Amino acid sequence: MYVIIVGCGRVGSELAKLLSTEGHNVVVIDRSAKSFERLGRTFNGMTLVGNGFDVELLKQAGIAQADAFCSVTNGDNSNIVAAQVAKKLFKVPKVIARVYDPSRADIYKSLGLDIISGTILFAAMIRDKIIESRFSSYLIESKDVGVLEIETDEKLVGKTVEEINMPGELLVVMIKGIKGVILPEAKTKLHKNDVVMAVVKIEKLDKVRKRFGI
Repeated sequence: MYVIIVGCGRVGSELAKLLSTEGHNVVVIDRSAKSFERLGRTFNGMTLVGNGFDVELLKQAGIAQADAFCSVTNGDNSNIVAAQVAKKLFKVPKVIARVYDPSRADIYKSLGLDIISGTILFAAMIRDKIIESRFSSYLIESKDVGVLEIETDEKLVGKTVEEINMPGELLVVMIKGIKGVILPEAKTKLHKNDVVMAVVKIEKLDKVRKRFGI
């Protein structure tokens, strides 16, 4: 993929290095040339100094061929303006903007932008660590479902995924076992010490917990 990243702070630089390592074509834009030092010597993408909403600079970055555009600077306004330019003017297929202010997230989503709010994400992660030791709501961008971790006990050993699933309420999507991680089929059986990861409807969470003794 051809990806343009605006902002070479901690998040932007790590994202750029990850994508570059995976073989994607990456262009990083930042107002400060010094920020590119975070990319290290192994980064083989392009770097440009300037504003992420500068139309001429974006053309120089090759935005016409971009598959994705991510604006992850420290300023909400800059991120939203850059994201709108990429989406509305250049029609980039995938546009993502980082915002700090949670109150703005829904407003920006209404503009058709994919929004990542670190404030909401980290708050949800910490909350789940405190309140829900085996349940995570932040892994899926929905208020309706979350991911539940279930340890295989004597009652579950030998049962198939098909027997564990609760239609419309819980769906097993992954099993972590001695041999590693697998994406199970309906007839896959559980073994001792397996850990099941399942998507669960939040409104059915209490019912699911009672069934599995969590």
